[in-house]
Amino acid sequence: MREKNKITSFDIAHRAGVSQSTVSRALRGSPLVNEETRRRIQAAVEELNYKVDKNASSLRRKHSGTLALLLFEDPTADESHINPFFLSMLGSITRACAQEGYDLLVSFQQLSHDWHADYADTKKADGIILLGYGDYLAYRDKLRKLAEQGTRSVRWGAVLPDQPDVSIGCDNHAGGRMVTEHLLAQGCRRIAFLGEASTHYPEFFARYLGYAEALEQAGLAADQALQADAESTERSGYEAVETLLARGERFDAVFAASDLIAIGALQALNARGLQVPRDVALAGFDDIPMASFVNPPLTTVLQDTQQAGRLLVDALLRLIRGEVVESAMLPVTLKVRRSSLWKQER
Repeated sequence: MREKNKITSFDIAHRAGVSQSTVSRALRGSPLVNEETRRRIQAAVEELNYKVDKNASSLRRKHSGTLALLLFEDPTADESHINPFFLSMLGSITRACAQEGYDLLVSFQQLSHDWHADYADTKKADGIILLGYGDYLAYRDKLRKLAEQGTRSVRWGAVLPDQPDVSIGCDNHAGGRMVTEHLLAQGCRRIAFLGEASTHYPEFFARYLGYAEALEQAGLAADQALQADAESTERSGYEAVETLLARGERFDAVFAASDLIAIGALQALNARGLQVPRDVALAGFDDIPMASFVNPPLTTVLQDTQQAGRLLVDALLRLIRGEVVESAMLPVTLKVRRSSLWKQER
């Protein structure tokens, strides 16, 4: 039964002298409704102060008008859960959704939870954008289950040959090469790499491979003794530098696989009385807002989060429409600041 005094599309149809289905088509903007009929319907809508029931409309169309953003960060040792890089991308995704007329549902998830099942079953959103994934080899199985369930999803991350999903990422290999070539041009020869260099962390690994390639082209070999594992936190960067120094390794530059690692490395070097860049040149990756405010300002690799957000939303909407969508890599830009200008400080 209809609620007493609640205006419905049937009331609009009666007032405008058309069928209810014509009212529905007109309110959806269908080109099948001629202009004169559309004006009569709009006049009836305004006269009766009719409000569209979005929930009922969504059910009829079998989509929610909502996209979900799942941001994954398992707790780290220092409880720095969210990388500021992802927060920058969150803003660009939100704006892109608004421009497309979609609401955005943001959910922070633990990687250990069954998020892949939960979001496929609840039908809260028409599709999912995924940010952050920790160990990719463990994460890949859940991505495969999402695909098998028919869930439309796109991910920010490395573009890999065996991936079960669509991803948008940056050219990590080129970024790693750019940083290393810059440090070599400064005269540095023993360049340490901070970050896990394995297929478990493909973005860091691609940055490492770019680093190794640039060294090889300069006639130098990547020294395994100058690589220290680090996750993307300041504490991990601090501890990675401490590990190298405790082993007695000598280095004149540090390439950190993220800005957070680089900022932690900067603190560790300062604590040991080593000045950046006079004693050790330093560079990071991501260009988070903090990078330009540390002392000295940090040389880093810019990933365009504005373009990334737009592409993630566009790719997901195209998947929802049933289009074929390919993964894509965005170019990166080297942002040179004082932390890496080793030659000038000597």
